Amino acid sequence: MAAAPVAVVPEAGSRPASSAMIWSALAVVYVVWGSTYLAIRVVVEAEIPPMLGMAARFLVAALLLAGFLALRSGVSRLRVSRRELLGAGVVGLLLLAFGNGAVAIAEQTVPSGLAALLIAAVPLWLMLLRVGGGERPRPLTWLGVLIGFGGAALLALSGGDTSAKPWSVAILVLGTISWAVGSRFSPRLGLPKDPLVATLYEMAIGGTAMVLIGVLRGEPGRLHLGAIDTKGWIALAYLVAFGSLLAYSAYSYLLANAPISLIGTYAYVNPVVAVFLGWLILDERVTAEILLGGAVVVLGVALVVSAERRRTS
Repeated sequence: MAAAPVAVVPEAGSRPASSAMIWSALAVVYVVWGSTYLAIRVVVEAEIPPMLGMAARFLVAALLLAGFLALRSGVSRLRVSRRELLGAGVVGLLLLAFGNGAVAIAEQTVPSGLAALLIAAVPLWLMLLRVGGGERPRPLTWLGVLIGFGGAALLALSGGDTSAKPWSVAILVLGTISWAVGSRFSPRLGLPKDPLVATLYEMAIGGTAMVLIGVLRGEPGRLHLGAIDTKGWIALAYLVAFGSLLAYSAYSYLLANAPISLIGTYAYVNPVVAVFLGWLILDERVTAEILLGGAVVVLGVALVVSAERRRTS
């Protein structure tokens, strides 16, 4: 999501890679993705249409990554099969076009901290997807799911801020579901084995879809490059370099190499970073409802991850 959001328990047969690499990638996802909510808010406040802005973010990042990989290893490294391209396309649509796109649209009225707290519920959606697949969670897992969704409902109903519109919150929730579905099924889609190549095609296809969605929303008529201030350009550049190239590549690496229960722990950290930065830099209100609802969501996620770790240990 920054994005995002994420599966809660490991798929059967997952095998961690280098411990140092995994923890380094996780640290990037913890901190950088927590800060992208602030950057997205700055972008949309700079009058950059949300879908076109995020399309630029991912398409520029894809071009830079393609150039880097081609120069370093040759164009042959970019070759993938049709099945791998299709899998990357599905992930790009679910995680980026629909998931991150929903965040950008919602943050036109939803404060960045509130957006991050609602997205923290993604591991709970993942748990429901697992149930739909025939798995039987432990009672503690169900308790965590109920508590987590109770916190998300508190956040959604209170709005956390008078500027948050109900339609924005609804779009954000739909985006979290899309992100959860993409994260859940990505290991089964036959993605390119090279995580960087997978990231490249996911960003390229997701970014292209965002352009099409932006055109359908009439965003080109609202794009005035001369009206974008310096803060908007800096925020967009940050999203390209750090939110996409660095953090999304780290996330793709984690999906391919780390237990999904470990990946899901970023849901604890991202909201804390986002709320703090939103308060510090954008002067966003941190109300009692936000603190209470956020704490309840994180508690629910903690119970789910804890219960599932015990089940799989």
